[in-house]
Amino acid sequence: MPEPLRARPLLPEERGPALAHLARRAQENLFLLDLAARLGEPPAPGELATEIVCAWRGREIVGVVCLRPSVVFDAAVGPEALAAFHPFLDGLGVGLVKSPAPAVDLFWRELRNRRRRRCLIDRLETAYVLRRGRARLAADLTARARLAEAGDLEALVVAARESLREESRPDPFAGDARGFRRWVEGRLSRARVVEEHGRVVFVGYADVQRPEGWLVQGVYTWPEARRRGFATAGMRDLCREAFCAGAEHVQLAVVDGNEAGRGLYEGLGFEPFGKLRTILFA
Repeated sequence: MPEPLRARPLLPEERGPALAHLARRAQENLFLLDLAARLGEPPAPGELATEIVCAWRGREIVGVVCLRPSVVFDAAVGPEALAAFHPFLDGLGVGLVKSPAPAVDLFWRELRNRRRRRCLIDRLETAYVLRRGRARLAADLTARARLAEAGDLEALVVAARESLREESRPDPFAGDARGFRRWVEGRLSRARVVEEHGRVVFVGYADVQRPEGWLVQGVYTWPEARRRGFATAGMRDLCREAFCAGAEHVQLAVVDGNEAGRGLYEGLGFEPFGKLRTILFA
């Protein structure tokens, strides 16, 4: 009989085995790879410290889940590892899980069976990847992206709130305006913006910047500036920056039904590689 799995929190000095496990499917585990690499570091302003649990069989890691700042399962996690994670997952209050759909399906079914939970958001997303050889990133001199600066903070707060509103998510600004501003400010160095006449009209965040790949999130174009090429220009520059920095690929996710986003990214050469499920629960 195989040795039963034993789940426990990952210690910073144990990151090596966890990173090696996740690197076997680096493209699918990019966000979790970045979280595991930063385990033990002080969190960014407005964010929770990273908390990761691993399922071990002897000295071998067979499953990884991040509990905070959000719930993220590794791409290879199976029912046995999920069962080992239950004592840790049961203790979560309000949470956001975004991971490969099969893992989230199992997690949510078990969580609802074991504890009464309220689902605030439940959506499917398509994960896209852009590789250097498939990229269509011809320069567009009419609009260029730049690094966000401190003076852009107010615009980025507005964009973050509006992006959440368009996704039908609760407005965190209403409950903790100061904390939400700190969270946006903590991401400032990852933000890239495009301006028109001195006004920010596009923002995108390079939230993960690893040699294996860059993960782009928080893409938002002001409604009055849409369908005018600003998002295309911003994403082209962001992807060029990633490849110049040595990234093997760029990836992002598009909510099912967002045909404008799908058309934008496929026009740049992005190709689908997986299905994600996102659930916000309480």
